[in-house]
Amino acid sequence: MILRAFFLALGQIGDPRFRRVLFLGVLLSFALLVAAYALLLWGVQSLTGETVTIPMIGEVRWLDDLLGFASFIFMMVLSFFLMIPVASAITSLFLDDVAQAVEDRHYPHLPPAPPVPFGDALRDTLNYLGLLIGANAIAFVVAALLFFAFPPAWPLIFYGLNGLLLGREYFTLAAMRRVGRSRAIALRKQHRGTIWIAGVLMTLPLSVPLLNLLIPILGAATFTHIFHALNERR
Repeated sequence: MILRAFFLALGQIGDPRFRRVLFLGVLLSFALLVAAYALLLWGVQSLTGETVTIPMIGEVRWLDDLLGFASFIFMMVLSFFLMIPVASAITSLFLDDVAQAVEDRHYPHLPPAPPVPFGDALRDTLNYLGLLIGANAIAFVVAALLFFAFPPAWPLIFYGLNGLLLGREYFTLAAMRRVGRSRAIALRKQHRGTIWIAGVLMTLPLSVPLLNLLIPILGAATFTHIFHALNERR
């Protein structure tokens, strides 16, 4: 069921509504990461009292260059861990568009789903983003502490946690459009194993550059198919 749902989603990747969400997701994710980097540079400057410039732009003193380059490297490393929560959360804001495109093509017999108010979608997205970033920050610390004692701890924690959170959120959002929040949560709990496995499979390619830009959209479409498959079993 999971693979069938994924390949159905993959076959629709050229849908104009998919491309629109991809463009918005990339734009907003990039803007958020740039803002985080700018905030980091401002923090370094505040702590040191030095003028910090973006690396490789202009001539700076050695201390500025060291701090600026170190912060840039740190941000690149941090962005690897943030890409999953940022891309996933941003896409969840537009999941309704992806789900509707899937249903229009594969489930045309369904009546139109009531649109999710933008304020509710934004609130859910911010809550989800906060949960993802907080959970990943804790996971990063735990994995770093366990790295030398048990090196496989990092991928197990990283992918297992994000698979759980991604599957939980995407399935709930896809299901809420049709059966409401309470029924969506009940259905998610009933099939938590399937949803977690699907979430992990969606999470694995998110660490691959460029491919990770497509996966949140494919994940949203895949979980729409999974919801309909599970809901039909009732």
